[in-house]
Amino acid sequence: MTKRKWLILAGVAVAAGLFVALGLNRSTQAQHFTAKVERGAIDDVVEATGTINSVITVQVGSQVSGSIAKLNADFNSRVHKGDVVALIDPALFKGALLQAAADLKNAEANLQAARANLEKAKAALVQTKADYDRAVGLTKDGVMSQQQLDLAKSNYDAASASVDAAAANITQGEAQISQKEAAVAVAQTNLDYTVIRSPIDGTVVARNVDVGQTVAASLQAPTIFTIAQDLTKMWVYAKTDESDVDNIKVGKVVTFKVDALPKQTFQGVVSQIRMNPTTVQSVVTYDTIIEFANPELKLFPGMTAYVTIPVATVQNVLKLPNTALRYKPPMAPEEVLALYKRYGIEGGEGQRAGDDSAAAQSEKTAGGAQNLPRAPKAETAVVWKLHPDNTMEPVRVSLGITDHAYTEVSAILKGELKEGDDLIIRSVTSKTQTPSGMR
Repeated sequence: MTKRKWLILAGVAVAAGLFVALGLNRSTQAQHFTAKVERGAIDDVVEATGTINSVITVQVGSQVSGSIAKLNADFNSRVHKGDVVALIDPALFKGALLQAAADLKNAEANLQAARANLEKAKAALVQTKADYDRAVGLTKDGVMSQQQLDLAKSNYDAASASVDAAAANITQGEAQISQKEAAVAVAQTNLDYTVIRSPIDGTVVARNVDVGQTVAASLQAPTIFTIAQDLTKMWVYAKTDESDVDNIKVGKVVTFKVDALPKQTFQGVVSQIRMNPTTVQSVVTYDTIIEFANPELKLFPGMTAYVTIPVATVQNVLKLPNTALRYKPPMAPEEVLALYKRYGIEGGEGQRAGDDSAAAQSEKTAGGAQNLPRAPKAETAVVWKLHPDNTMEPVRVSLGITDHAYTEVSAILKGELKEGDDLIIRSVTSKTQTPSGMR
């Protein structure tokens, strides 16, 4: 019985040892998730959101104040240049014109009276001049006294001054006529402004007033209609990030979609990149103008457009999933450097890889992945290939263009990589069940 007890205890100890050994081994074993290396095409594009607008939009307003008496256009009305689209009640402006015209006639009558007074003053001047000349001769002959001569001289000077005053009244009358004519012109212009005409051929896209509503033009002209010139040719104002501006070229053919027609793709051409920046929360964007034809009038002003601007395209190349480029193995930096050295990745490359691992660890500690600003794409990267025996091999590659899902392999710098190879994109250790590699 004692021997049997010892055999049972020995068996339990061996089983416990095996359980502990297998458990420890399983706790350190990592489970890897992979993606295949593929061969195909990559399209590098710039994606942006914009607003559809007409090429020319005119806000038709009123330069005079008054109540709207008539509206000849409404939403979606087709109008031509010179068409009467609205009428402001002209009663007050007609009265002002009549008053100005009456003032003008009064000024003309005053001018005629001033001219008559001038002729009368000239006749009086002739008479007093003759009287003065006779008085001079008679005074020399001793017939008239000096006092009489002085009186004749005074009358002559007064008549001369009256002629000058009459001439000045004529000048004043002519100035008043010019002033009254200007007042008539202003009154006529204000009356003409009560008739609102379309300045262009186009379509009414907005009507802001109703019949009977009063518009006040004291500070600024109120907008009555908004007219788009030609809705068959329109623009997209796309907001493009400052990091993408250099990749966008004038004349490039682009595509875009709208929410109203999600299954249809429209085409346009980049016509301009405006240099006026817009800054919102430290994000700088520029307006990229895209021209497109809208012959069937499917697209309306104000629609949101989701624009795709092609930058570069490659065909039949090796491409890696971007998740593989972001993967960092769940190892200490010393272990990563040892693997780099084993597969010929040494020196500065290994040092940068160690720095990347440290940065990844710091990011993990800070709380995981963040919505960081877009950073410049690295020219080279290290990806981790998984062998059938569950071992990992680092491969350094040179990167080309990307479509933000896959990236082109322009050259393999260290190691081997071919179509169909498995690249690690994520690792999970069964001990902690903490995923690694998704940054």
